[in-house]
Amino acid sequence: MLPSEKRRVSAQVGAAPHFAECLLGVQAFMMEQDAASAAARLAELKRDLRDMKAMLAWSPASGRPARFLKPNSAQASLRLAAVQQLAQSAGLPHLREFVIGSHVVLYAHSDTEVVLLSLKHHRQLTYVAFQ
Repeated sequence: MLPSEKRRVSAQVGAAPHFAECLLGVQAFMMEQDAASAAARLAELKRDLRDMKAMLAWSPASGRPARFLKPNSAQASLRLAAVQQLAQSAGLPHLREFVIGSHVVLYAHSDTEVVLLSLKHHRQLTYVAFQ
């Protein structure tokens, strides 16, 4: 790319209202784990989230296909159907995950819009908002 060329943002990136609750849950867990290092770890996660948002604005499909798209139980199938219906009704037909360190962000997207839906630690079985 020539220095005079600018990369154009192809998508608007936002967050669902409950995404902030997910961050509060992560913060509480970090405090429980180790209060002395919680603030620094949370600041690093927030910095990584900002970097992720910038990347998703350029390339909404940067994340991996959401792993829960292949449910292995009736309960998982119901959760998947509910999330897919929400994404479809918002005009965001694709569900993907973006890995940030030990956390995974679930997001829905189209070619022009990205909505961050939930956040979980990689060891958690399900996303908080969809339990």
